[in-house]
Amino acid sequence: MTNNSCGILILNKSGGMTSHDAVNRVRRLYGTKQVGHTGTLDPMATGVLVMLVGRAVKCAEFFDGKGGIVDSGKSYRAVLRLGIATDTGDITGNVTATSDAIPDEDEVLAAIKRFEGDIMQVPPMYSALKRGGVKLADLARKGITIEREPRPVTIHEISARRITDSDYEIDVSCSKGTYIRVLCEDIGQSLGCFGTMAALERTSAHGFSISRSVTLEQLEKLDMTGREAQLIPVTEIFSGLPKLSLPPFFARLARSGCEIYLHKIGVRDLSPGDYATLWDNGTMFAVGKVGEFRNGPAIKPVKQLN
Repeated sequence: MTNNSCGILILNKSGGMTSHDAVNRVRRLYGTKQVGHTGTLDPMATGVLVMLVGRAVKCAEFFDGKGGIVDSGKSYRAVLRLGIATDTGDITGNVTATSDAIPDEDEVLAAIKRFEGDIMQVPPMYSALKRGGVKLADLARKGITIEREPRPVTIHEISARRITDSDYEIDVSCSKGTYIRVLCEDIGQSLGCFGTMAALERTSAHGFSISRSVTLEQLEKLDMTGREAQLIPVTEIFSGLPKLSLPPFFARLARSGCEIYLHKIGVRDLSPGDYATLWDNGTMFAVGKVGEFRNGPAIKPVKQLN
């Protein structure tokens, strides 16, 4: 095995597996400890888990929306089950309330559509969020509940279709930090009949669609050459940034962490706060950010990639 693999893996996670379990499996398959994911997916959930392999883990911070470099939005397909509430917000939990007063289809669809736009959500206790270094889910399993402040999230688009009187399939495009289980609960509460999440599939994340994903079972059937072929080059996530090909002298300075004054390399269309990729002899080696320095605007590496 090799530990030189580097790139972005779009994993189609199966149900019943934690995101950490998936990381460990990918570490073994690629023969490297340098593996991380860019957003936890519930054990019961399936679908897109964007993973960073090898030196690509250095880019994890950009998946948090830093500088608008990587799309932080996500999309999901879920099943909302009306008439039931659980302590976890999904069907894996203990039932805490039920109702037979389920509204008709038109009322349900209208209520779901009203959640489109900017809304406030209270993060669930059963989540990976930490308080005092401890995951809320770990506190919840001990029967401990703590106050959580509502947070703003955006539902860019939501649509739904009826499956049964109590089950609706919903497609959601949303901002980072949105909890679909909370969305299901809130929809049920607005209808006065309770609601919980019965199924969840992440269909895209950070601009990567499930159509580009691969399962662990598929990876296991490949040899190392085939597995490495599944890795997307890190440069793809920065493709929307300006590309600066530096002359050898300035490339050496940038590799050493020095700022490069824009007027010295003939760049006039970048301003303080802008990001750009830095290239040396056809190879991208860093992401730089423009700042105001003593002798004018200059770009300085903020992340060295090799």
